[in-house]
Amino acid sequence: MKGLIIGVLCFLVGQTLIWFQTNGQFINEWAKNNTLILSVVGGTTISYFFINGTRLIAEHYDGLLWPGRFLGFSMGIASFTFLTWHFMGEGLTIKTMISLALATGIICVQLFWK
Repeated sequence: MKGLIIGVLCFLVGQTLIWFQTNGQFINEWAKNNTLILSVVGGTTISYFFINGTRLIAEHYDGLLWPGRFLGFSMGIASFTFLTWHFMGEGLTIKTMISLALATGIICVQLFWK
């Protein structure tokens, strides 16, 4: 279970970093003017988190890759929703809340259905 938790956290960190890498241009002038540096340094760091998260989750699920894919997707939806609301002021619409509920359902299926 420890590997699963660390793997999910790796995905959450990776998805959060991707949000800042791609959307930082809208909240920070440096990010807007230094996209090459941001993509090279950020891409390497982000890949590290995703590679390790994938390994840890696959080990937990006896080598299966699909659970990690769904968990990574769900972490992306959850982090994108929070960060976009917090930094960009985009509120939670009914559509967004339904998407969050679906992402939560996906996480629950992957965590608890063996």
